[in-house]
Amino acid sequence: MDIVNCIRLCVIITLTALLAAVAPASAQSGGPHDGPKLNYPPTRRDSTVDDYFGVKVPAPYQWMENLDSPDVSNWVQDQNALTYSCLDKIPIRDWIKTKLTSLWNYARESTPEQVAGGRIFFTKNSGLQNQSVVYVQDSAAGAPRELLDPNALSPNGSIALLDWQPSPRGVYLAYDLSQGGSDWFTVHVRDIASGKDLPDVVRWVKFSDISWTEDGRGFFYSRYPAPPDGQAISQRVINQKLYYHRLGTDQSADTLIYERPDLPDWTIAGDVSEDGRYLFIYLQNGTAPQNELFYADLSSPLKPSISATITALYTNNDAQYFAVGHKGKTLFIQTTLNAPKGRIAAAGIDRPDPGHWHVIVPEGEGVIQGATLASGRLLVNYQVVAQSRLALYSTGGKSEGEIRLPALGTVTDISARNDSKTIYYGFTSFLYPESVYHYDLRKAVSHVFFKPDVQFDPAPYEVKQIFYPSKDGTNIPMFVVAKKDVERDGANPTILYGYGGFDITITPRFNPMLPVWLQLGGVYAVANLRGGGTYGEEWHKAGMLGNKQNVFDDFAWAAKYLIAQKFTSPRRLGIQGYSNGGLLVGASITQHPELFGAAYAGAGVLDMLRYQHFSGGALWAPEYGASSDEKAFRWLYAYSPLANVHPGTCYPPTIITTADHDDRVVPSHSYQFAAALQHAQGCDNPVLIRIETKTSHGYMPTDKRIAQTADVWAFQAYNLGVTNAP
Repeated sequence: MDIVNCIRLCVIITLTALLAAVAPASAQSGGPHDGPKLNYPPTRRDSTVDDYFGVKVPAPYQWMENLDSPDVSNWVQDQNALTYSCLDKIPIRDWIKTKLTSLWNYARESTPEQVAGGRIFFTKNSGLQNQSVVYVQDSAAGAPRELLDPNALSPNGSIALLDWQPSPRGVYLAYDLSQGGSDWFTVHVRDIASGKDLPDVVRWVKFSDISWTEDGRGFFYSRYPAPPDGQAISQRVINQKLYYHRLGTDQSADTLIYERPDLPDWTIAGDVSEDGRYLFIYLQNGTAPQNELFYADLSSPLKPSISATITALYTNNDAQYFAVGHKGKTLFIQTTLNAPKGRIAAAGIDRPDPGHWHVIVPEGEGVIQGATLASGRLLVNYQVVAQSRLALYSTGGKSEGEIRLPALGTVTDISARNDSKTIYYGFTSFLYPESVYHYDLRKAVSHVFFKPDVQFDPAPYEVKQIFYPSKDGTNIPMFVVAKKDVERDGANPTILYGYGGFDITITPRFNPMLPVWLQLGGVYAVANLRGGGTYGEEWHKAGMLGNKQNVFDDFAWAAKYLIAQKFTSPRRLGIQGYSNGGLLVGASITQHPELFGAAYAGAGVLDMLRYQHFSGGALWAPEYGASSDEKAFRWLYAYSPLANVHPGTCYPPTIITTADHDDRVVPSHSYQFAAALQHAQGCDNPVLIRIETKTSHGYMPTDKRIAQTADVWAFQAYNLGVTNAP
């Protein structure tokens, strides 16, 4: 789950000043990337044209959607060869990789997960291990012992440990393995006492958690039908169903708990209450911000009735409903109903209608990110303008104060139980790596449980939160990380990062690359754009569907603000984004190519007219809209990066990354966009694509992550004028 005392530097500047500071397109020529125009590998353009409501849209690279074709494979090899030949010539690349590797090499631990009886589970990485190792302790004071080392399964990290979940009393560990970090995973079960696996194997699971019944004899999970052979990456996923797997039985005997064939694109998730009494079932239209909630009374937790009747609680699909926990037959519901920033209400499980609610935690300044029961109290995790705050309430609604956090930053995870007096939470910020804290509810005091030792002195640097006006005058918050008293001469190489979608707020977090960038004299900025969740659901709605252009405007005006305030200049300003943020970068360089000195689009959603046809893409339709709807087609066509690349335009130096087995944002997005940019490029600025293997959208082993990070930042640093190491 994702504040602390800080001083906000509010800066108000006029739109005139912003616009006056923007350099003309000619500013993109000249500099360290000068040289002959690259000879890009030949890329076939065919005559494919799609017709959307009478609008003819050329699609000359649509053949790249056939990911396993020899033509695509050859193109990938040729592009990688060109990319690495260019990267090899960057003089500071080796220094960046060496420095980054050194900074990355520090011990890390995750926030411990508690189970009944006091046992705790956590992961630990010694520094450069490709994956973190799972450990178990019989108590907080006990000696940890290794339980599962995924590095032993594949030293190169090609088999990814995606997640794990201990049974209620820590007898078994269910864990998820996938090939190359694919969203498809297989569930295995390990006996914790012996360290050996049971015969149980559950396959073709995707977008699912594991939720054990209290007896520890089985778990609920969600799965899709197995895709056709050879189509696991691109096959559109539909008809998710909720099942129960009983240990010692074959998956074919698993009990079907809930399905909705009338809603094939909706997801279904099951979650058992901490005491094992209730199963809560969540039904959601893809990534929509609202959901429906059902429950089943499992009766006796140690002899659960798996076939119990499923009863509807909230089915209007009008808000978020999340069961925080219960006290007897009183449910504590976290909801956005009539509260865009969230509130918590008490509801009778037999009388759930909102008219009978008793509000426990009213909507306030902060956005509720999550809540849990902790020793009979409610622990609420807020974000106040993208900064974390933890607060305690009685179940009757009385405020019981806050848990004081160390600095301006982010609570990364929380581990609490209703039967425990101990809370564990992780905390990080831009300049401080994640530490784990232990909070004693009896003494109301926090202690450091684990603190990493990183060879970086943050003292010369500072983080400020400023506010700038967007195109329509809306104030947008932005973090700026830089050396104290950084010189405002317009010459600082600067990276601007953004996301702007899916109700996700980019909060302060440590990245080992950031100290490297700061030591290179760089400035780092993160804009909390509309489409995210900075101010709650209204902020999200202001950047989704037909309002998506607000996100791109917010980002462009962040760039103009940094330029107007002389942090940097267009020639020295780079932008970065990943996934939906890759879409942001793609739209930014096609709408404002003159505004940036370098761009990085990682695994971006770049073809907005066809994204819904592949893998989990249809789940995003509530966020973007789909081109099958004429109204949505109009706004998607207006900003889709692939559809808005125009020949003869001078695009900034651009590097694109993807994984050839990314089954969330399929790599054909990046392939086609790279090919289109290379064909259209009207100046000598390079357009490169780096395609990784045996990785996926959200997973990459440490060695490959360091290598890709170093390559991306070296490319951007060099093209922003950083040619020498400090």
